[in-house]
Amino acid sequence: MVTLGSRVWCRVEKTCRHLPIVLNTVLVFSITAEVSYLVVVEAPLEPELKKSDWSSTWKSIHLFAQYFMLVNITWNAWLFLKTNPSIRGVFFGGDMVGQGWRYCYTCETHTPPRCSHCYDCNVCVLRRDHHCVFFGQCVGFRNYRYFLSCLFFMWAGLLYAVVMNAEVFIVILKEGVTFHSFMLLLVPWIMLVTGQVTAQAFAFAFIADTCVIGFLLVSAFLFFHVGLMVRGQTTREWYSARRPYSLGILANIRECLGEHWFLCWICPLIPSVLPGDGIHFKVTGSLEPVR
Repeated sequence: MVTLGSRVWCRVEKTCRHLPIVLNTVLVFSITAEVSYLVVVEAPLEPELKKSDWSSTWKSIHLFAQYFMLVNITWNAWLFLKTNPSIRGVFFGGDMVGQGWRYCYTCETHTPPRCSHCYDCNVCVLRRDHHCVFFGQCVGFRNYRYFLSCLFFMWAGLLYAVVMNAEVFIVILKEGVTFHSFMLLLVPWIMLVTGQVTAQAFAFAFIADTCVIGFLLVSAFLFFHVGLMVRGQTTREWYSARRPYSLGILANIRECLGEHWFLCWICPLIPSVLPGDGIHFKVTGSLEPVR
């Protein structure tokens, strides 16, 4: 019998699982709205250019680039969440079990190499890389392309936002590095609560800070995963310094992004069939960890 306490706990757990997705969505659209305002209203153009036809062309180019990145971020994120990376629906025949296979007592089945159990998702995931807390889902064989593409466009979008927000930093620091400007850049929340700045100034300072911090974090994640991809590793294999499945740089990229790896990152609608099945992998090195 399901008790009231267990129902409440399930709802709390479900809410906590979706909270990072909601926060990320709010941040992405807030940054987009703020940068759109900077482009349309506070565009950093010379006075004579603002009165010319080039002004509208400049703004159109920037808005197109901005919303192209936004569409790619949201679409790749949606496909990442909709693509099931687990072993659900995958049939493992008895004749398939061989070297590197393990038995998962939770899923009650034998699992292939590079497959491991995620205790957050409560299921085994094919070629599991890690559990992404920002999306609340595992990164695995089937959805790695969407994860990496989303990460790339987040990086490009944040880089763009940081450049556009340079005007905000210039305005804040126009009178020099004072205690007021330093606190506004470092802890804008305190400045808002104490009534030292307006809500508009707080919003611009907070989003500008978020862009810089987010860009640094996403850069670290992106470069780390690009490095893993070209080496043919997962995050779990990186921990043990193993590279038993590396096929060379181009083949490793194709393993993750598919046969159209050179185009698929531009748009999630471009089909790119993965060369493997997430079960069988060619072994090119030692399966034993070196550390």
